[in-house]
Amino acid sequence: MIIETTGFKGLKSDLAHLDDVTAKLGFVRWQWEYTRATYDLKLEDQTTNAEYFLRVNTRAESGKLESPYAILYIEEAYIGKATFPHGLDYESPIPDHILNKAKQKLSQLHQLLAQ
Repeated sequence: MIIETTGFKGLKSDLAHLDDVTAKLGFVRWQWEYTRATYDLKLEDQTTNAEYFLRVNTRAESGKLESPYAILYIEEAYIGKATFPHGLDYESPIPDHILNKAKQKLSQLHQLLAQ
């Protein structure tokens, strides 16, 4: 599920700042290669023990991810339910309390990036 109300699609940040800001909010830079990276945040539903991952996509506008000075362009944010043994199901319904928490984290990320 793509979360379209984030307000930060199109923002730019250097890699070092983006890594710092996302880490403060609990995100981890998981998948990355020379020109793109994803930042993931694990959200757990205590009532069902299900795990969800909020993911923010980025692409390098200039430089490569080997450099802390690379400029990244923020793309979509989306959320999916974790599946066994590994993977994300983007078609599963997301409980409202998990979706609200994800939107709150995205709002905080937007505020920190817009400064």
